[in-house]
Amino acid sequence: MEAAAHTMEDLIRRMTPVAAPPEQQAQVAALSKALEDMAHQPRKRAPKCQLVGPKGENIPLPESVFYVLERVVEVMARGDSITVVPVGREVTTQQAAELVNVSRQYLVRLLDEGRIPFRKVGKHRRLRVEDVLSFKETRDKDRRAGLRELSRMTEEFGGYDSEMK
Repeated sequence: MEAAAHTMEDLIRRMTPVAAPPEQQAQVAALSKALEDMAHQPRKRAPKCQLVGPKGENIPLPESVFYVLERVVEVMARGDSITVVPVGREVTTQQAAELVNVSRQYLVRLLDEGRIPFRKVGKHRRLRVEDVLSFKETRDKDRRAGLRELSRMTEEFGGYDSEMK
């Protein structure tokens, strides 16, 4: 278990998308349900939460951290992967490629075309996380619009034949 936990920590630190392993999916779903139930209770003030450390110590959990964890668990309970990315940070071309889910070579081509801003540090390129995520969001919106248009055209022209000839 120690080696797997260390590997998971390494993945998170490298900003690699992480999903709950199948053997942890039920625990993540139960945690998500518990947090959702807490969120639907009427509150007059922020939740007072604590994290229990590995040696049983109680660590106060700030409200902002609680809500971030709540969102992370919600996403993971759906079976989706999540990446924690510090805003304001610069990333390498490899890290940016992983965030956008493309090859490093393709990302470099995007940089050379001026589609994502970057700066040079010596001979290395560095990208702001915000710029990479903005590019990804725009690309994803364009893809969805293209799919909607393709669906509209398919319906307009009668769709697919129900029988193959």
